[in-house]
Amino acid sequence: MAVGTVICVGEAGAVWWRAILALLVSLALQIAVNYANDYSDGVRGTDEVRVGPMRLVGSGAVPARHVKLAAMCAFGVAAVFGLVLVIVTTWVILLVGVAAILAGWFYTGGKNPYGYFGLGEVFVFVFFGLVATVGTTFVVLERMPALSWLMGTSVGCLACALLVINNLRDIPTDRVVGKRTLAVRLGDQRTRFLYIALMVLGVLSGSGGAFWNPWLLLVLATGIFVMLPISKVRGGATGADLIEVLGDTGRSQLILGVLVTVAFIIGG
Repeated sequence: MAVGTVICVGEAGAVWWRAILALLVSLALQIAVNYANDYSDGVRGTDEVRVGPMRLVGSGAVPARHVKLAAMCAFGVAAVFGLVLVIVTTWVILLVGVAAILAGWFYTGGKNPYGYFGLGEVFVFVFFGLVATVGTTFVVLERMPALSWLMGTSVGCLACALLVINNLRDIPTDRVVGKRTLAVRLGDQRTRFLYIALMVLGVLSGSGGAFWNPWLLLVLATGIFVMLPISKVRGGATGADLIEVLGDTGRSQLILGVLVTVAFIIGG
């Protein structure tokens, strides 16, 4: 979302207060999806044996109905702020918002959650990459420059890498409970290759924006930081060791965002 905002620096006709609403929508959706996944996986029993961070429902720490209510409230908050953006821009945003909410719930919710069939990465790339970036640029500028799509690809790749490493860690337990994530379908080695490819593509696509803003070559410096998690994954890290890789991946994502912001502030 931040990347979609800084793309607008120096552009004529930018309406900056809309970026704040887009941020609130993005945060609310992220919170909602986390609670929704916690609830749905918990009631299915897929979190009973878990290597990663504690889940509220799966651990029994919080009643399932409370977590579901929290998810619904967060989705509601996202919808309210999103409707304001619809009013001041175009009805097309409404369609995107409805799709995002439905995709967020049915990722692990409903009778046939698509996250259990290896499609979770598609959801993450589209909504936490392209929609978050291009959508934010659109509500601020009311246009979608090509650069926003390229930067959305960069953001989406690193967001997908977070999910891939999470699912790589959970392959043994997901197989037991019948959760057919993309990692389960690909297997251990090919999932590791996928993770490396996403990290590299994320950095390269971000730096590719240098055709519009030469300062975006700064993004290449992210390569220094992605080498650490990549080396751990190539070295065969498993189980709890992949939690560290998850943190390293998140930090790489943050660093890329900071470098993109600096590039647009300097060269915008």
